[in-house]
Amino acid sequence: MTETTPGYFIAGTTFTAPPLAPGLYVVATPIGNLRDITIRALETLAAASVILCEDTRMSARLLDHYGIKARRIALHEHNERAKADDIVNRIAAGAAIALISDAGTPLLSDPGFPLIRALAEANQPVFAIPGASALLSALVVAGLPTDAFAFHGFLPNKAGARGNALRALSDSRETLVFYESPRRLDDTLAAMATLWPGRQAAVALELTKRFERVHRGTLTELAQEFADTETKGEAVIIVAGAAEPAAPDAADWQADLLKAMADQPLRAAVDAVTEQYGLKRKEVYDAALALKAEK
Repeated sequence: MTETTPGYFIAGTTFTAPPLAPGLYVVATPIGNLRDITIRALETLAAASVILCEDTRMSARLLDHYGIKARRIALHEHNERAKADDIVNRIAAGAAIALISDAGTPLLSDPGFPLIRALAEANQPVFAIPGASALLSALVVAGLPTDAFAFHGFLPNKAGARGNALRALSDSRETLVFYESPRRLDDTLAAMATLWPGRQAAVALELTKRFERVHRGTLTELAQEFADTETKGEAVIIVAGAAEPAAPDAADWQADLLKAMADQPLRAAVDAVTEQYGLKRKEVYDAALALKAEK
């Protein structure tokens, strides 16, 4: 590997990176363990003309570890809108540029969205180079349902706004996933426990690192465990969704249906009870016909 031949090395063995087609390459990087990077990601980073980094100092640890020499430019929340047009123009002129965040998959609570939107509007190519993600890593070890989940990133810093955001999610049935800083983890768990004390949850810390751990329990138990405690590194909080509401008692809604039928046409009575109890209309209609036949 020479200055003019892009490449990378793994455990002392050098590899040449194949050339890239023009476009922006959104590259996932390790969230802790440097070995959690794909060969395709290494090839892409080595061959890119420029690597856009959330923080060039943070990215240096990974890039230097694999001997990647590509030019690095900072792209973060404070300058990404100003730099978007220039990057779009470079790609339109034939450049292959990589985008990475400090860790994990870019754009998930990290910079990059304005740039991707600008490229999409300019009809310029964007490629995903998948890999590590704290969101998915925490979700699969939490022991909570994964068939439907919603990612909400970081909650607001201020207590009032945080409480409002959580209350808006109280009826959500899917598993909820949040990121949180070590400084606010105790306050956030306390706020969640106030609203949803008995819900099962998990807190994932130091994922993929030597001291990786997952704490599971009710939100009340987790709030007590982390009270006045500051952890190291960002946490992922996974919370069970709201339980399905209990089915209304058949005797209750059928009694109300009978009363409604005494004062209203059958169809109107069916509609009123269906809406009141959140039932399927056919179920209520069939019950109405049966009650009518009994008279």
